[in-house]
Amino acid sequence: MFDPASLKYDAHGLIPAIAQDHASGEILMMAWMNAESVARTLASGKVTYWSRSRQSFWVKGESSGHAQKLIELRVDCDRDCLLVLVDQTGPACHTNRQSCFYTAIREGDEVVIMEPQNPSA
Repeated sequence: MFDPASLKYDAHGLIPAIAQDHASGEILMMAWMNAESVARTLASGKVTYWSRSRQSFWVKGESSGHAQKLIELRVDCDRDCLLVLVDQTGPACHTNRQSCFYTAIREGDEVVIMEPQNPSA
């Protein structure tokens, strides 16, 4: 049986978690988890992160409706990073974009490569 305590957390008890759309393979966002948020995610199927600024649990989509349903949780070879394969409802980014990775560095310049989604769609 998997034990979240077996992961390697940083000095603050956190581990980076990269959310990826399970169908498209698109990287959606990166957030932090602690052992309890990993356990809650696995138990509920609703991806739960740890908010460093609020010092509280954060169920993705709880207030926005842009939820992440857990498809699979993967652990990297060093056990210090997670890949969270999700079924994403709506945009993943708080800027209303599909991904938080919407800015590219091209020829030394920052270029926005993804526009916000229409909130009424």
